[in-house]
Amino acid sequence: MPGRIKVGLIGIGNCFSGLIQGIEYYRQNPSQEVTGIIHDTLAGYGIHDVDFVCGFDVGENKIGKNINEAIYEYPNMVDWIPKESMPKTDAKVYESPALDGVGLWVENRIKPIKSNKTNEQLYEEIKKVLQDNKVEILVSYLPVGSDKVTEFWAQICLDTNTAFVNCIPSFIASDEKWAKKFEEKNIPVIGDDIKGQVGATIVHRTLAKLCSDRGTKIEKTYQINVGGNTDFLNMKEQDRLVSKRISKTESVQSQLATRLDDDQIYVGPSDFIPFLGNTKLMFMRIEGRQWANIPYNMEVRLEVDDKANSAGIVIDAIRLAKIALDRGVGGPIRPASAYLMKHPIEQMADVKAKADCENFVAGN
Repeated sequence: MPGRIKVGLIGIGNCFSGLIQGIEYYRQNPSQEVTGIIHDTLAGYGIHDVDFVCGFDVGENKIGKNINEAIYEYPNMVDWIPKESMPKTDAKVYESPALDGVGLWVENRIKPIKSNKTNEQLYEEIKKVLQDNKVEILVSYLPVGSDKVTEFWAQICLDTNTAFVNCIPSFIASDEKWAKKFEEKNIPVIGDDIKGQVGATIVHRTLAKLCSDRGTKIEKTYQINVGGNTDFLNMKEQDRLVSKRISKTESVQSQLATRLDDDQIYVGPSDFIPFLGNTKLMFMRIEGRQWANIPYNMEVRLEVDDKANSAGIVIDAIRLAKIALDRGVGGPIRPASAYLMKHPIEQMADVKAKADCENFVAGN
């Protein structure tokens, strides 16, 4: 019988808060069908088989607290389960190095701890926490643009034989150098950059592929996203967006029969609107030509809760990483990365990626 899955979290923000509160929502409402996942169970693992045994953050108001307390700390906004109804846990939040993980726009909200520890000291402390808690999988919910700190955590995983789920567009699973390191140590890695359940990019790429598969010629397209949480505030800093735009753009380009010129496609976060909170708005347009060069265009407006959109994908990524661990499969888990992430090492059509995921789960 499958056992428990011991998971550590990097970044105790809104995304993780939505994941753990969603799991508790289904625990408190057993009559509710679990939505937003591939299947209720994957190789015997259900959503309630996950234990979050430790977390890491830079916020002074989160470090040292138990996870069930830290998820409600400012600037987190998810409140699907009242704080007093959230089960208590002994799992604590520990200090993470900041490196490039704190952007200029969010520093005043996050209020990073003033640490006297060197990155080398933190490295050794973190390794001990992971070993003491028998962590099998680390999930990274770091902010966009955290390239150096993502590499710090990827190396931690390599040094502790811990699987890595990278939810942000700092390229590890899709980078040949890092992918080879995980392959050589036979450690699973799933990434990069979470592709929401019904998010902006999955909708855009699906409609773009539909237009391409139906024989039309797409001439130009854009996707504009706005939201009101710290993710969008962080992305006001344009220098942090280079990899995000690559990730989102390549996700759409990969579905087209003919790539668009760079100046004919725009896919990316656009602005921060505080009162939207965790609501994300996407505006998408595709322009092209049909038979006899007759033009057509379509426009889509999508409104979603950004964190609900993420959580169902991550609970699948955790379970797929555990299956890989159980079976001794290391390196980038290609079907899981292609189905769940925007920037996998190998892009696939979503229908094929899902089928390959299910074949992987079945042991084929």
